[in-house]
This record gives sequence, structure tokens and C-alpha cells, in this order.
Amino acid sequence: QVQLVESGGGLVQAGGSLRLSCAGSGRTFSRVAVGWFRQGPGKEREFVAAISWSGPTTYYADSVKGRFTISRDNAKSTAYLQMNDLKPEDTAVYYCAAATTGYTLRDGGPVDYWGQGTQVTVSS
Repeated sequence: QVQLVESGGGLVQAGGSLRLSCAGSGRTFSRVAVGWFRQGPGKEREFVAAISWSGPTTYYADSVKGRFTISRDNAKSTAYLQMNDLKPEDTAVYYCAAATTGYTLRDGGPVDYWGQGTQVTVSS
């Protein structure tokens, strides 16, 4: 069992930066891939980024490549999403998720665990 708790959301101006954290609990956190999804107003939930359990393999949605960076620190059971050059269209509730593999998250496969979400609002 893995519990995920997001933090770090907030209000930022366009061009600014935020870092989201996903704190995991449970002994298996270091053995699961972790990803970030988001759901904007009136939109469906979409994939943002994912990282393999060991960290070397990452995946990104085209809309965030070059601006967002996903990372993890298994010693702290925490994953991060560094978001730079934020745009108003990045406004959404951001959810942390865990699954068996990073490509499972990227390709819409079954997600084993979800966090409760954190709001990110980017003003123009």
C-alpha cells in the first residue's frame, strides 16, 4: 500500500516557477513509478510526466517538455515536479500517481494509487 500526498501548489504569475512535491508513505514507494497528471477547468485529466522507480527514465507530455522536470528522492520517499516558465494554460489541479512502470502512467495504463491533488493557478 502506498499513500501519496501532494504539496507546493499555489498562485503564480505567467513565467514564474513552482515545485510540487509528492510525499509517499509505505515500504514500496521506492519500487513504484511515480507520475503527475493534471485536470484543468472543464477538461479531462491528462498525463504530465512520469519517472521510473529507480529514476533514470523519465517521460513528459509534449506540452511541458523543456519547462517541467520530474525527479525523485527514494531516500525521502518523495517525488518532485519542477515547473518553470508557467503559462495560464498550466492552470489545473495536479495529481500525483503511482503505478508499476513509467510507461504505464504515460500510456494511460492502470494507476495503482492517487494523491488528493494540489491546485496550481497561473495568472496572465
